[in-house]
Amino acid sequence: MMVLYIVSYLDRINISFAALQMNADLHLTDEQFGLNSGIFFLGYCLFGIPSNLLIGKLGPRRWISLIMVVWGLVTVTMFLVKDSTQFFILRLILGFAEAGFFPGMILYLTYWFPSKYYGAAVARFMSAIPFAGVLGSAVAAWVLELKIFGLAGWMWLFIVTGIPAVILGIVVLFVLPDRPATTAWLSDAEKERLSLMLVAETKNGSTASDNGKSGFFAAFKQISVWRFTTLYLTLTVTMYGFQLWLPQIIKGFGATNNSTTALLSAIPAVFQFVGMLLIAGNSDRTGERRYHLVAASGFTVAGLALACWAPISWMKLAGLCLAAFGIWGAVGPFWALTRANLAVKFQPTGIAIINSVGNLGGFVGPFLVGLVKQESHDFAGSLIVLAVASLVAGILAATAPKGNS
Repeated sequence: MMVLYIVSYLDRINISFAALQMNADLHLTDEQFGLNSGIFFLGYCLFGIPSNLLIGKLGPRRWISLIMVVWGLVTVTMFLVKDSTQFFILRLILGFAEAGFFPGMILYLTYWFPSKYYGAAVARFMSAIPFAGVLGSAVAAWVLELKIFGLAGWMWLFIVTGIPAVILGIVVLFVLPDRPATTAWLSDAEKERLSLMLVAETKNGSTASDNGKSGFFAAFKQISVWRFTTLYLTLTVTMYGFQLWLPQIIKGFGATNNSTTALLSAIPAVFQFVGMLLIAGNSDRTGERRYHLVAASGFTVAGLALACWAPISWMKLAGLCLAAFGIWGAVGPFWALTRANLAVKFQPTGIAIINSVGNLGGFVGPFLVGLVKQESHDFAGSLIVLAVASLVAGILAATAPKGNS
């Protein structure tokens, strides 16, 4: 699952590296790049809920296989874009294609992990994000220097990052088990033990199994669903505003060329990984979720402030590392707290609503960063906007209910 998410996230953020060349070739303004990169999440929002329901009907193996092949082909096609309009359209289509992957995986994890282990499982799965950041930095540093068959480096970047999704989409069809009961690498005793643990939680209302119509429509009426949707939206404003502009922010610190910028972008990715594992691991050990989210938001605000106002470049980069530690350190506790507050029958639809609507922050964040940067001509104001979003996230987390875990 983590390997699949590495490819998914890489195909989502490859434009952050491509922009180092592509924006000049396509004559994109900062506002246009922010809008076109973020429009992915509009398509993502519109198709997230239907996709999460289809994963229950078709099974994870077949559905994930299909959407991976589709989004891989769309990613490869990105090398053909000639202007802002074509860029906009393909990013929107890519959002449609990827919409079912992440919420489907979050739901899929509930089939395998009792709530006691769920936060750390989500964090381990989502550690694909920093791996994708490191891999993307290394690939971009190499590919951006290519100029083969008359194609610019940014064009090759879309080709090189899109093909693995198509290949893995085919592989998934043969290797991803739909449920623990259908896997060959668990013994019968292990399958029974895991089943008993999950059934016990179902009786206590802490795991997902009901895809019925009553659960579907009632999920939209749950205050808890919209509370956590709002919280997730504030988190994703900062997450994607940070991620999709990271190479350009670092280049603004004085990086000499695109390859150096791409390699430096890998450093915050390492801190993403550390933050995810440390904060989620401690949250699972203590069973506390809310104040781990508050602490993560605090790290983010402090890091963005340092990146904004530090007097020298290495301190600004250190601020980005601290912000990355906090931004991605929040994801494990967030999804564990969300699961703990959703009743069984509301989880499939509820998770899809929270992820899909909450990810509109992925549209708002990059757009705001580009808009503010275009008006102010540097990233200081944009970093302040992201810090404010993180501060709001911390306040919402502190006032959220504890749930039943």
